Amino acid sequence: MPFDPYRLARPLLFKFQPETAHTLAFAAGKMVQPIPGMMSLMAALCGRPPKHLVKKVCGLTFPSPIGLAAGLDKGAERREVWKAMGFGFVEIGAVTPEPQPGNPKPRLFRLPEEHLILNRMGFNSEGALAVAHRLRQRPSGLTIGGNIGKNKVTPEEKALDDYRAAYRLIAPLVDFMTLNISSPNTPGLRRLQAPEALRPLLNGMLGVRKEMGLEHQPLFVKLAPDLPFDELDAIVDVVVSCGISGIVATNTTLDRGIVSELNRAKVESWGDGGLSGRGLKLKSREVQRRILKRLPKEIAFMACGGISSAEDATLALNDGAALVQIYSSLIFEGPMLIGRINHALAETRSAR
Repeated sequence: MPFDPYRLARPLLFKFQPETAHTLAFAAGKMVQPIPGMMSLMAALCGRPPKHLVKKVCGLTFPSPIGLAAGLDKGAERREVWKAMGFGFVEIGAVTPEPQPGNPKPRLFRLPEEHLILNRMGFNSEGALAVAHRLRQRPSGLTIGGNIGKNKVTPEEKALDDYRAAYRLIAPLVDFMTLNISSPNTPGLRRLQAPEALRPLLNGMLGVRKEMGLEHQPLFVKLAPDLPFDELDAIVDVVVSCGISGIVATNTTLDRGIVSELNRAKVESWGDGGLSGRGLKLKSREVQRRILKRLPKEIAFMACGGISSAEDATLALNDGAALVQIYSSLIFEGPMLIGRINHALAETRSAR
């Protein structure tokens, strides 16, 4: 792979507070995205996905099985950039039906020595209408999914109304949809994972999908890594019986045990929030393998959580995942990580 300029830029970027660094990086993307030739240059530097990495999942074509997880591009602002980096797909959001600011700052923290991130963003969102407007223009050759959640002020018993409202605006403009019921940063949201709450939610969403004539559009549900296995089994059974297209696992964890003892007190001093990054890998993989053991092969599975290398992606795919999502590792490794993973996956497949 060519020289990676991110290795020089990262120390400077990490001098800023995490959310400030995120804002600066997105501003840079906004500046270069419309410049003629810049996306082609980035694609040449990062490396386009080799053609034999193309995968068909749920009737959709993915140029690479490596995708960007929801949470980084909440408003679908950098679609061309993600394609140029070599992502096969991107999941935008989470998008809420109405705009909301999210939780008070500071709400994003990083632990570079362990490649961990703590966030309690709280579904900060421009709202579904603004995001839908932006999605009307999208690059060819990039599969796009929409991740939706409920507004903080909406009571749990009214959650279905929020998911329906966001779905109606976003679904016609993307290739697949994901119901985010597992973020730890919206009070009560994870209770929607309970089988008795999940079944009416899924049936309601399948109803609105049919009503809109989108029966062939895949509908996924995203689960947390902190569920007891007996409850996880029951949730998977509900997903299967309802006829949902697939599962994404996992979201961030509340388990501070994934942090080394040396840094645990520091992380706990940051307060509430979900942890993501390299330390989540083992916990997520246990959950993923448990789900895959119970999930029929015709239902798609996306692995997410702690994946930071080609080896991690290969393990997930060999376990039975159809697709793999990354997020936190991009912050620590930079844009060329995707090309390195794609290149390694291509070499592995060529060697078979």
